Amino acid sequence: MAHSKQALKRHRQSEKKRVANKNARTRIKSVVKKLHAGSGDMADAMKKIDKAAKLGAIHKNAAARYKSRLAKAKNKAKAAAATQ
Repeated sequence: MAHSKQALKRHRQSEKKRVANKNARTRIKSVVKKLHAGSGDMADAMKKIDKAAKLGAIHKNAAARYKSRLAKAKNKAKAAAATQ
Protein backbone atom coordinates (compact mmCIF):
# COMPACT_ATOMS: atom_id res chain seq x y z
CA MET A 1 0.00 0.00 0.00
CA ALA A 2 1.17 3.51 -0.75
CA HIS A 3 2.50 5.51 2.18
CA SER A 4 2.56 9.06 0.86
CA LYS A 5 -0.14 11.34 -0.52
CA GLN A 6 1.76 11.51 -3.79
CA ALA A 7 1.87 7.73 -4.11
CA LEU A 8 -1.85 7.45 -3.32
CA LYS A 9 -2.65 9.98 -6.01
CA ARG A 10 -0.44 8.23 -8.57
CA HIS A 11 -2.19 4.97 -7.74
CA ARG A 12 -5.62 6.53 -8.32
CA GLN A 13 -4.46 8.06 -11.59
CA SER A 14 -2.87 4.88 -12.87
CA GLU A 15 -6.00 2.88 -12.02
CA LYS A 16 -8.21 5.28 -13.99
CA LYS A 17 -5.81 5.14 -16.92
CA ARG A 18 -5.67 1.34 -16.79
CA VAL A 19 -9.45 1.08 -16.98
CA ALA A 20 -9.66 3.58 -19.84
CA ASN A 21 -6.94 1.76 -21.80
CA LYS A 22 -8.63 -1.59 -21.26
CA ASN A 23 -11.94 -0.19 -22.53
CA ALA A 24 -10.26 1.20 -25.65
CA ARG A 25 -8.50 -2.10 -26.40
CA THR A 26 -11.71 -4.05 -25.80
CA ARG A 27 -13.62 -1.79 -28.21
CA ILE A 28 -10.97 -2.43 -30.87
CA LYS A 29 -11.15 -6.19 -30.40
CA SER A 30 -14.95 -6.14 -30.54
CA VAL A 31 -15.13 -4.12 -33.73
CA VAL A 32 -12.46 -6.29 -35.38
CA LYS A 33 -14.41 -9.44 -34.49
CA LYS A 34 -17.57 -7.91 -35.96
CA LEU A 35 -15.72 -7.11 -39.18
CA HIS A 36 -14.38 -10.63 -39.48
CA ALA A 37 -17.89 -11.94 -38.88
CA GLY A 38 -19.11 -9.72 -41.70
CA SER A 39 -21.44 -7.45 -39.75
CA GLY A 40 -19.17 -4.52 -38.88
CA ASP A 41 -18.43 -1.17 -40.47
CA MET A 42 -14.88 -0.59 -41.72
CA ALA A 43 -15.01 3.19 -41.17
CA ASP A 44 -16.14 2.70 -37.57
CA ALA A 45 -13.32 0.25 -36.96
CA MET A 46 -10.71 2.62 -38.34
CA LYS A 47 -12.10 5.44 -36.21
CA LYS A 48 -11.93 3.37 -33.01
CA ILE A 49 -8.38 2.24 -33.77
CA ASP A 50 -7.24 5.82 -34.44
CA LYS A 51 -8.92 7.03 -31.26
CA ALA A 52 -7.19 4.36 -29.15
CA ALA A 53 -3.82 5.33 -30.63
CA LYS A 54 -4.50 9.01 -30.04
CA LEU A 55 -5.36 8.37 -26.39
CA GLY A 56 -2.25 6.24 -25.94
CA ALA A 57 -4.08 2.98 -25.27
CA ILE A 58 -2.13 1.38 -28.12
CA HIS A 59 1.02 2.43 -29.93
CA LYS A 60 0.66 4.26 -33.24
CA ASN A 61 2.50 1.48 -35.06
CA ALA A 62 0.14 -1.09 -33.53
CA ALA A 63 -2.78 1.00 -34.80
CA ALA A 64 -1.26 1.09 -38.26
CA ARG A 65 -0.77 -2.69 -38.14
CA TYR A 66 -4.41 -3.29 -37.14
CA LYS A 67 -5.65 -1.02 -39.92
CA SER A 68 -3.37 -2.59 -42.50
CA ARG A 69 -4.49 -6.10 -41.63
CA LEU A 70 -8.16 -5.11 -41.75
CA ALA A 71 -7.74 -3.48 -45.15
CA LYS A 72 -5.84 -6.51 -46.41
CA ALA A 73 -8.59 -8.87 -45.23
CA LYS A 74 -11.27 -6.67 -46.79
CA ASN A 75 -9.46 -6.60 -50.14
CA LYS A 76 -8.93 -10.36 -50.02
CA ALA A 77 -12.62 -10.97 -49.35
CA LYS A 78 -13.58 -8.56 -52.14
CA ALA A 79 -11.27 -10.33 -54.60
CA ALA A 80 -12.67 -13.72 -53.60
CA ALA A 81 -16.22 -12.48 -54.12
CA ALA A 82 -15.31 -11.07 -57.53
CA THR A 83 -13.89 -14.37 -58.78
CA GLN A 84 -16.98 -16.35 -57.87
